[in-house]
Amino acid sequence: MSTADTIFALSSGGLPSGVAVIRLSGPASAQALQSLCGHLPQQRRASLQTIRNRNGEKLDEGIVLFFPGPNSFTGEDCAELQIHGGRATVKAVLATLDGMEGLRAADAGEFSRRAFLNGRMDLVEVEGLADLISAETEMQRRLAAEQASGGLSRLYDSWAKRLTHARAMIEAELDFADEDDVPGSVASQIWHDMQKLDQEILNHLAEARAGEIVRDGLKVVIVGPPNAGKSSLLNYLAKRDVAIVTDVPGTTRDVLHVDLDLAGFAVRLYDTAGLRETDDIVEREGIRRTQLSMAQAHLLLLLSADENPDWSAFTEDYAGPVVRVWTKADSRDASWPKPEADVIISVRTGEGIPELLHRLGRHLPDLDTSNALALPTRQRHALNLAAAREHIQLALSVPAPGLDIQAEYLRLAGQALGRVTGRVDVENLLDVIFSEFCIGK
Repeated sequence: MSTADTIFALSSGGLPSGVAVIRLSGPASAQALQSLCGHLPQQRRASLQTIRNRNGEKLDEGIVLFFPGPNSFTGEDCAELQIHGGRATVKAVLATLDGMEGLRAADAGEFSRRAFLNGRMDLVEVEGLADLISAETEMQRRLAAEQASGGLSRLYDSWAKRLTHARAMIEAELDFADEDDVPGSVASQIWHDMQKLDQEILNHLAEARAGEIVRDGLKVVIVGPPNAGKSSLLNYLAKRDVAIVTDVPGTTRDVLHVDLDLAGFAVRLYDTAGLRETDDIVEREGIRRTQLSMAQAHLLLLLSADENPDWSAFTEDYAGPVVRVWTKADSRDASWPKPEADVIISVRTGEGIPELLHRLGRHLPDLDTSNALALPTRQRHALNLAAAREHIQLALSVPAPGLDIQAEYLRLAGQALGRVTGRVDVENLLDVIFSEFCIGK
C-alpha cells in the first residue's frame, strides 16, 4: 500500500440513492478531475460539471470540488464528485477512475489512515470518527463527536505537555546546574504537579466503565429458572418476536440479544437459557453460555414466577448489581401474597414495565457535567493510561538523588501516553528549557 498512489472510493451509503459521493485523495487528484471535467474546477468551490470518460462520452452531471493539500481531510490533494446515485452511473465513473494511471481503489479505512499519517488526525480522533459513523443512539453520537473533534485528545495533549515540562526541569538541573540563572533544585518544583497528574489519570481511568457503557451499551443479562418469562420479557421490550416462547422448560438453548435505546443510551438485553440441573447436552451448553454472559454483565435481571422465589440460588458466583423481577403478575388475583422483589411485572398487561425501565436507567452513566464526555472508551486507552500512571508513580518513588532515573520514568510515561493518540515522537526538551530559562546568555 503506497501513499504515492491516488486512491478513490464511493464514500456515501448503499446504492441506489439520490446522490452518491466519490472521493479521491493523492497527487493525481487534480489530473483526474481535469480528465473527467476537461478542466480543473476552482479550488474549494462547488461547481456543476459534466463528467466524461476517456472517450469523451458523457457519464453524468454532478457537483465537483477540489481541495488542495495540505488543508484537506487527508492532508493531500483531494477531490469529491457528487453524482446521481444510480448503480450504473456510479459503476461507470468508478470504472473510468480505475482506468487512469496512478489511481487505484482505496483499501478499507485508507482515507482516515492517510489523515493520521499526515498529521491531520490522531488515533483517538480516528477512532471517534469510526464511532460517529456507527453511532445508533444520542449518547453514542455525542461521545463519538467529542472524540472525533479532538476533545479527548486535547486532554491527553495537556498531560503530555506537563510531562514534557517536568522532564525539562529535571534536564535543566542535571545539565545546567552551574549556570547562575538556573535556580537550585528546580526539579523539586514539578513533583507536586506530577502527584496531581497521577490523581487525574486515576480519576479518568475510573470513568472507563462509563465510556464502555456509552460506546458499547449497558449489558443487561436476563437470568432465572425455566418458564420464568425471560423470553417473553425480551420480546415485549423488543416489540417483536426475537425468542421462541413455549411452556416447555429448556426452550431457550442459546444466548439471544436485542439492542434498546433508553434515554439516549444503548442497552443490550440478553435472553439466556433457564438455569437448572439437566441431562440434556444441548441445554447444558446453553446454561454454560448463560454463566459466561453473567460474568460479563453490567446488570442482571433475575426473573422468577415462583410463589416464594429463592433469589440467591441463581447469583452465587455473581457479585454485580441485580434487579429481582417477579413475573406473570396478571395470573394472580389481588389477594395473592406478593413475594419480596424489586419489581413486579406482567408482559401481558404492561404492569411494572415503566418501573423496570426506570431501574435500568439508574445503572446508566451520569453525563451531566461539562467534561463528562472526556471518557476512555477502548481497552487500549485504559492499558496505556495505566502504564503512564505506573511510570509516574515509579518516578515519584525514586529516592534522592535520582533525577536521571526519574527523568527516564517520566519519558516512559510520556511514551505510554503518546501511544494513546499515536504521537510517540521524542519531544525536543531543549525548546522547553530555553523558553523558560536564560541559559547561555
